[in-house]
Amino acid sequence: MKKLMVGAAMALAFGVAYAPVHAGAAGCLKGAAVGGIAGHMAGHHGVLGAAAGCAIGHHEAAKRAREDRMQAQQASHHDDGSDNDNR
Repeated sequence: MKKLMVGAAMALAFGVAYAPVHAGAAGCLKGAAVGGIAGHMAGHHGVLGAAAGCAIGHHEAAKRAREDRMQAQQASHHDDGSDNDNR
């Protein structure tokens, strides 16, 4: 258990140290926790699992945010008040 915690802490520190300043950690912590546990259970590869989980979690969070932005744009486009049927 101690190795898992050390590995997760190292993966998190590595990710924070090399991440761009403007990038958020959305999904990374949750993904790292799940990936670290899964990696540990699959052969004591908690650090690799945490790193992969962080990457996948961040990717999924970015994809979800992009989809949310697209839905918001579509909603604002339909709600902009320009009704051409009144001519």
